[in-house]
Amino acid sequence: VQSRWPDALVVHRLDMATQGLMVLGRGLDAQRALSRAFEQRASRKRYRACLLGHVRPDHCTMDAPMIVDWPRRPLQKICHETGKAALTELTVVSRERWRGVEVTWVDLHPVTGRSHQLRLHCAHWGHPILGDEWYGGRHPGFDDLTLQLQAAALGLPHPVSGSWTQWELPALGPLSASA
Repeated sequence: VQSRWPDALVVHRLDMATQGLMVLGRGLDAQRALSRAFEQRASRKRYRACLLGHVRPDHCTMDAPMIVDWPRRPLQKICHETGKAALTELTVVSRERWRGVEVTWVDLHPVTGRSHQLRLHCAHWGHPILGDEWYGGRHPGFDDLTLQLQAAALGLPHPVSGSWTQWELPALGPLSASA
């Protein structure tokens, strides 16, 4: 990006295995304004993921505090004593069988923005993200897949005008049973 726009600066990041949308600020003022929007939770993010198993109910909120698992870093863990608040909203998109395995396509809305939050929350709930080698999402017959997690939509105030700006990608899945 910087080869085309030398003033582009990183505002937020995605886990290396996650695909999808990122926003960069054009110049220091824009970067600071956009960073403030993330810090003040003025941004809205939606991720699409494929989880192992059939998830119930159709909507839920995962509220489990997180902390770095120091002996296994960069992994995170759930810790109710010393973890920082972490909140994720989940909505089921579809339930199906893919390559003979029950999976659920979901939309995830992180309210907080902890490292590995979506991956850890889903695994902690018993439905890891398919292809997640760190949190239990590897499954026989799916060795050819990468992490099935996509930053599918991102909205936040424009750094100059303040007007709401939103981007959306064609989301992953749901896939047909023949995929």
